[in-house]
Amino acid sequence: MFKLIKFVFLPLLVVGFFIACEQTKLPEKEKQSLIEETIGKKEKVSIVEKKIEIIEVEKKIETLAKERSQKIISPKKDAIEVEKKIASNLPKTVEIVKEIKSYPQMELVKTSSVATKKNINDFDFDIIKKGYKDDNTLLIVGGIQGDEPGGFMAAALIATHYDITKGSVWVVPNLNFYSIIKRSRGPYGDMNRKFANLSKNDPEYKAVERIKSYISDDQVKLIVNLHDGSGFYRPTYEDKLHSPYKWGQCSIIDQENLKIEKYSNLAKISNEVVAHVNKSLITDEHIYHLHNTRTVEGDKEMEKTLTYYAINQGKSAFGNEASKSLPTHQRVYYHLLALEKYMDIMGIEYKRKFNLNHQVVKNILDNDIAVSLYEDKINLPLAKIRNLLKYFPVKKDGTIDFKPSNPLVSIVKKENVYTIYYGNRRLARLNAKYIDHENTKENVKLNIDSTDKEIKYGSIVKVKKDFMVYPIKDYKVNVVGYTDKKKKDTNVLINYEKMLKRFSIDKKGSTYRVEFYTKNKFAGMILVEFAG
Repeated sequence: MFKLIKFVFLPLLVVGFFIACEQTKLPEKEKQSLIEETIGKKEKVSIVEKKIEIIEVEKKIETLAKERSQKIISPKKDAIEVEKKIASNLPKTVEIVKEIKSYPQMELVKTSSVATKKNINDFDFDIIKKGYKDDNTLLIVGGIQGDEPGGFMAAALIATHYDITKGSVWVVPNLNFYSIIKRSRGPYGDMNRKFANLSKNDPEYKAVERIKSYISDDQVKLIVNLHDGSGFYRPTYEDKLHSPYKWGQCSIIDQENLKIEKYSNLAKISNEVVAHVNKSLITDEHIYHLHNTRTVEGDKEMEKTLTYYAINQGKSAFGNEASKSLPTHQRVYYHLLALEKYMDIMGIEYKRKFNLNHQVVKNILDNDIAVSLYEDKINLPLAKIRNLLKYFPVKKDGTIDFKPSNPLVSIVKKENVYTIYYGNRRLARLNAKYIDHENTKENVKLNIDSTDKEIKYGSIVKVKKDFMVYPIKDYKVNVVGYTDKKKKDTNVLINYEKMLKRFSIDKKGSTYRVEFYTKNKFAGMILVEFAG
């Protein structure tokens, strides 16, 4: 967003220095030094730390300087004269600087809900903005159909495992979140056929209108809608699995060209993406192709899609399809290859937090997932969590507030059972023990392998040999899975052999809950993980 300079003197000083530097041909380093010296230390910090860039001024001033043949020997001495000479030539408000602002870091905070038609708006989609605000934004959409995990998992990984170091990326990983949870293409019809005309009574009307607003946003220039399609698309018929009637492994456009300023040649861009993906195939069968649906020529069904809506808003838009014949992690791998090329085409720079190959992707999808509950009083690693955790402390009002490590995590309530989903994977069920929660953030004292430590609620503590919980006045401690004849869970050393494995939170039987209660209220939980 351009900042209009409301003051005259400071910007005119900067302008004056550019004239002086241009006329005397100062080296760039000396030129910047002069600017910073005269503007002052405070403004210098602003330029450096806020990443303010001077834009277009040099061209404007160069033109003015040539017209007036100005020559300035001492910028400081002649600053007032510069002001007088140039003020009449500049517009009253001049776009002089562009402040590059990064998007604030998002922390997703959600609440458990009942998954019914009545509550469908409780499963609204997330939009995660990454990088720096500008008018060259890439919008990535996943999850328009809930039975296509390659698409929504890939979008989620862009949100969680990529840092955008230059440019702007908006990610919607769970557009039709309700259909994802239901493992359905669309419980209320195919959302990707609702972008032409849609009744306000449609359960998905609100979500469709909301995503339309992001597509139409002036900052967005290119949209990629991620899908998993059947079989392997081929331009000519090979067999039932490899034919023009299949959708997997292709880059989709609705027409070859658009009459827009940026990214108008859809066919050229799509071919670049296809060529990039094909350099890194797992096997030759997975080859990508360009698929032009020629929607503009009268395909009434495709006219209802998100991408066709987008191009009619003057936006460059593409579908990217991975084959449903592939395991999910391989689909995600191909989607990421395509998305990285789109970013490259748009001049968007990024840092990936992992090496891009399909086995690494599988490891991340399976293991890098967790959720924290009730303002971090409870943290649950979800990779190897048991199918059922009993007597789980849930607030009496029946809600679970949680922060997921991944936007695809949801918690769905049915009677007194809370199911944790990761996309359309059901990970675990929490059998509720309803209890009031105490609002406290006190640390608790434990002895871990002969060393005393202060531990905060929500921590996961690794133990090699044994641990002991020190008693706290007015508090009750419950080491879930430890049984002692004296009913005593404090001031006693507990090792792995003394724990009942069926009470562990993980399938390996290595991690256990230590719960703290005060005045008949739940205070917090830590997890003890036996590393040996």
